[in-house]
Amino acid sequence: MKNSALKEKIVESLTSILPIALIILVLSLVFTPVDTGTFVLFFLGVILLIFGMGCFTLGADMSMLVIGEKIGATVTRTGKIWLVALISLVIGIIVTVAEPDLQILAQQVPSIAEKTFLGNYLLILTVAVGVGIFLMVAMLRIILHIRLNILLFAFYFIAFLLSIFVTPSFWAVSFDAGGVTTGPMTVPFIISLGMGVASLRTGKGGQDDSFGLVSLASVGPIIAVLVLGIVFRIENVPYTVEPLERVTDTRGVLHSYLWGLADHGVEVAIALSPILVFFLLFQICTRSFRFKQVIRIFIGFLYTYVGLVFFLTGANVGFMPIGREIGAALASLWGGWGLIPVGMLIGYFVVAAEPAVHVLNKQVERMSAGAITASSMKRGLCAGVCISLGLAMTRILTGINIMWILLPGYALALLLSVFTPPVFTGIAFDSGGVASGAMVSSFVLPLAIGACNVLHPEAIMTQAFGCVAFVALTPLISIQILGLIYRHKTHRIKRNFLSVEEKIIEYEVD
Repeated sequence: MKNSALKEKIVESLTSILPIALIILVLSLVFTPVDTGTFVLFFLGVILLIFGMGCFTLGADMSMLVIGEKIGATVTRTGKIWLVALISLVIGIIVTVAEPDLQILAQQVPSIAEKTFLGNYLLILTVAVGVGIFLMVAMLRIILHIRLNILLFAFYFIAFLLSIFVTPSFWAVSFDAGGVTTGPMTVPFIISLGMGVASLRTGKGGQDDSFGLVSLASVGPIIAVLVLGIVFRIENVPYTVEPLERVTDTRGVLHSYLWGLADHGVEVAIALSPILVFFLLFQICTRSFRFKQVIRIFIGFLYTYVGLVFFLTGANVGFMPIGREIGAALASLWGGWGLIPVGMLIGYFVVAAEPAVHVLNKQVERMSAGAITASSMKRGLCAGVCISLGLAMTRILTGINIMWILLPGYALALLLSVFTPPVFTGIAFDSGGVASGAMVSSFVLPLAIGACNVLHPEAIMTQAFGCVAFVALTPLISIQILGLIYRHKTHRIKRNFLSVEEKIIEYEVD
């Protein structure tokens, strides 16, 4: 049973990762030649990504989603709002503090590390507390029946207001924080937690409130990092591009992957351990799971661990170097204008290689009873990320201020939330955080840094960074447009049905 399920997941991950791998292969063979060692690292990285994503999605189905739904339902059933708030705060902090993608962001803000004895951990803890507080708000929203778009209007207004008081060089990092934080570790758990809470509500409102936790949890880091920038008065954040370590032989390739597996093995163990401890405490206190279920959950944790270690190693060791080299090479061709179509093509396919995207799409299809299919969600996300990376590459070439895109983009997304069915608003804003995951951090961001290092080496923090923020923005618009189309179709079907029904009644009367 498990072997057939794993085989199915690996085949699914193969179809997701193969397109982006083929695009990189064609680019490296035809337009942007890379070193043989870098290419071998990439080839092995593709294999690790395929196997890792398969294991991760199977493990998430068996453990993270099951635990999250049960905790959400059990805590809400107590009727104690203070307990719901406390549990949400704790969960938000523990699943975020060791999120692998967050480590990348923390290393980009050296000016904070120099001012406190906590170093980079100050940023990590600040972001984790931001996620915890906003996850608490998101859970209370479901219980108190508050419309999601009202809170989104309020919190994004606060975020853009705070951005006035920080240096423009810090804007991109702040908005990138929202996307980076909701990575493969946090998304499955947070989504299932919200579904567990919403499952206790009957009627249409329960479905509408099933989503939205990731969206609010993504706002928390943005506001938290902006506040940090104001408190420490961060100005002119520096960024030094470290030279790539060249791999010249097979032993170098083996050495790189062994170190990568060891590093990510420790990172993922640290990331999973708080959730595992929390699950054990929950099981001891509530006895919610039978013995066989507990064993199945532990096996799921093992699959999740192995999958994430392999996926992150493949992404960071295999894809990051080739991303930098392709970005630099494209920037040197045709004045760099080839970056836009290549970025859009990569954007269309790279989102399918995000592990958390598969989790969200399947949960959407399940909660909507098939009315919103995983394939339609995938197409909407692909279109959104395609546009976002086109914008990101255009910004690198032209030097456009990031706020010229973020401000009207979020204004449009929030305006659409007034007209879009509420369930699509929740799904859309969740999708923004989910789409900007490990592959964006380990391949797209290095590609942008490599390009910017050639075109604008003095402005990497303001021009290269922001890719994650754009990837988190455009799905908000594309999925809500999908929602408007869905509502139009359902209304048309209802009108046709009522028209036929009226004709039948008229015929019977005659």
